[in-house]
Amino acid sequence: MATATPLGLPERSKPRARGRLQLILILLVVLGPMVLATCMYKLKFWVPEGRSYHGAMIGNGQSRADIGIAGEDQRWQLLVSAPAACAEDCQRLVYLVRQIQVGLGRDASRASHALAAAQPLASDYQALLTREYPQLQRYSLDAQRYLQQVGEAGPQLWIVDPHGNLVLRYDAKVNGKHVLDDLRHLLKLSNIG
Repeated sequence: MATATPLGLPERSKPRARGRLQLILILLVVLGPMVLATCMYKLKFWVPEGRSYHGAMIGNGQSRADIGIAGEDQRWQLLVSAPAACAEDCQRLVYLVRQIQVGLGRDASRASHALAAAQPLASDYQALLTREYPQLQRYSLDAQRYLQQVGEAGPQLWIVDPHGNLVLRYDAKVNGKHVLDDLRHLLKLSNIG
């Protein structure tokens, strides 16, 4: 028979109350961080201001085809886009992407480099590319669609994932070391390509 406590409650309720308290604490420990993270994302508070990449992040799911570039590759890609003639800045970027791929060392086979041009290349530059850049892939570029989506008339350098999604974008004055660092970081984190 249960004995009564001074408050008139049976003795069994104290362990039951302690068990409920433990259950609530376990739920708070498990669900609390998820609720906090969701609130941080939705309400945009305590979001870190710093970033670990140098280019402009493309986070809207755009692909090469969305900006008017025909072609695909099953590896990570350093892509130079030239909506106008491939002049000095464009040629510098083409040289830079090859050097970045070489700079990847043992991971060089996981990446490729490409040029997407809206206009035909000059014959002397075309011959130079054929002779000195044999692995450079060449794609056509729909300049009107590109300018409509990107809004930049100058050449750009893009990092494209193996699924064809645009990841990062750089302007023509980019430092090659920054692109190499970003690509190495992506390759380290990626299981694809």
